Amino acid sequence: MPSFMESEIKLELPDSDIRYIPGFIETIRASGYFEQLKKETPWRQDDIRVFGKVYPQPRLTALYADNNKPYNYSNLTMHPIPFTPLLTDIKVKVEAMCGTRFTTCLLNLYRDGRDSNGWHADNEKELGENPVIASVSLGEARYFHLKHRENKNLKHKLELGHGSLLLMQGPTQHHWLHQIPKTNRPIGERINLTFRVIQ
Repeated sequence: MPSFMESEIKLELPDSDIRYIPGFIETIRASGYFEQLKKETPWRQDDIRVFGKVYPQPRLTALYADNNKPYNYSNLTMHPIPFTPLLTDIKVKVEAMCGTRFTTCLLNLYRDGRDSNGWHADNEKELGENPVIASVSLGEARYFHLKHRENKNLKHKLELGHGSLLLMQGPTQHHWLHQIPKTNRPIGERINLTFRVIQ
């Protein structure tokens, strides 16, 4: 069974199951994780195709998995490398909280406010019918935007803080899009770990 913390915030949004847990990882430990991941991760910047045009992805990424299965999105195929001991430790902690055994972790490094992740849903076929996505944020806080696919008046914005956990599950990916938008604010680096199950 999931073991949610007292600080958990459940977003009261229709057609969704979204929970936000600030301080999921204590600040000092989260800062250590950030520095180690920034230094040791083999970051890459792939090209993605959007509306027929090819652009450098506006962030750096890396993919880890324990089942060697690739992940496909935005006409891009990523092949994973094995989990490191550090990522395994974080994964076990997230699994205990969420009650799900994750196979894969996609890491994103947002270098400054110009790096972003446009509107999308994590609804690729290999993620299953109702994907469980657990997102750990390390480093600079960034705003996370949500909008309903059918009801254009339904929108929400949430600041994802250092050491926080965001859990999206149930029907969320069927009905909601999300993004990390660009910002003109002078902000520092953020690492985002998104744990998921690839079948």
